[in-house]
Amino acid sequence: MTGTSSRGASACVLFSALLAVAAAGCAPPAPKGVSRTYYVAADEVDWDYAPADSDLTMGRPLPKEDLGISNAPPVVAKVFRKAVYREYTDSTFSALEPRPDRWKHLGILGPVLRGAVGDTIVVVFKNNAHFPASMHPHGVFYDKANEGALYSDGTSGAAKADDQVPPGGTHRYVWPIPERAGPAAGDPSSIVWVYHSHTQELEDVHSGLIGPIIVTRRGMARPDGSPRDVDREFVTMFASFDENTTHFTAENRRRYLGDTAQVGPKGPRLFRPRFNVNFQTINGLMYGNLPLASLTMREGERVRWYVFTGTGFDDFHSPHWHGNTLVVRGHREDVLDMDGPLLMETADMVADNPGIWILHCHFADHMVAGMSARYRVLPADSAGAGAGASR
Repeated sequence: MTGTSSRGASACVLFSALLAVAAAGCAPPAPKGVSRTYYVAADEVDWDYAPADSDLTMGRPLPKEDLGISNAPPVVAKVFRKAVYREYTDSTFSALEPRPDRWKHLGILGPVLRGAVGDTIVVVFKNNAHFPASMHPHGVFYDKANEGALYSDGTSGAAKADDQVPPGGTHRYVWPIPERAGPAAGDPSSIVWVYHSHTQELEDVHSGLIGPIIVTRRGMARPDGSPRDVDREFVTMFASFDENTTHFTAENRRRYLGDTAQVGPKGPRLFRPRFNVNFQTINGLMYGNLPLASLTMREGERVRWYVFTGTGFDDFHSPHWHGNTLVVRGHREDVLDMDGPLLMETADMVADNPGIWILHCHFADHMVAGMSARYRVLPADSAGAGAGASR
């Protein structure tokens, strides 16, 4: 009888342990690090795809486009109404958080949200746009009240408030960073994820609502969350922006066409097909207009590139760095295979070749259409490169 009772007690202990494991698998991970709070708004802006008013990659004027209007000359069409994520100093959303020089190359991207495994990212989001929007993260942990994606998921009430924040509304997103959101074995000490609006994803992202999340391996982060084994970080998004598929299509049509109607087989469109409204960009900028000062490093520095693609139907890209090479997943490369929308990659470079070099998509039509930037490597013994420093 004593033996039977012992076996029964052991079975109960084992069963309880299994239940605890199962429950733990469904529960949100208990954060053990720090909580990092960001105040982010969706703001409407006039976005200039080429603010230098020239093709800085090739050193020539920007190409002009024929809008297809009788008696109208070709124009440089590069300023469009868009919505972007911008960081503010506090919950009043009365003052923008200045973007440091090292991140000026982010362009249209929202602020870098970052943390180490065990930390928690908290985002207080305010929607200043005229349409409902959200913030949906990739990689990190979220429950149904913090997913930021609108679809029929069986939830209601408070669990749906995150899906579409109305104009003028706010929502607090809480995203713990568990081990499975951090670098895996064989990955570098930090990796990139993406956040974007997922209320009407197609229109939201083409309108400009997208940004990066950087997660550092546990025990490898500085106090600000950046990796300790890296001297400098760059973030690049290779993306096609379709101005026929945004929340501002009608407004932008009036900007360039007035009241002229352009009607195709599927109804009104912004421009006739021969007009280039599918802009090929790096971080929302074209023809080398990313600021060179913010893409500057020094020979011998440990540089990490976080690269991802946009969400468009033709966001198949092959980023190519002239002059230097990178290590990606244990392989030496100078061209990345980003064969599809919203792919994310992390690549390490120790530049050994000083000079100004081109970074571009190797799809020929993308490069010709403006998907290029320049980066600079200074000699090891030179001054400068402060603007591009990781911190």
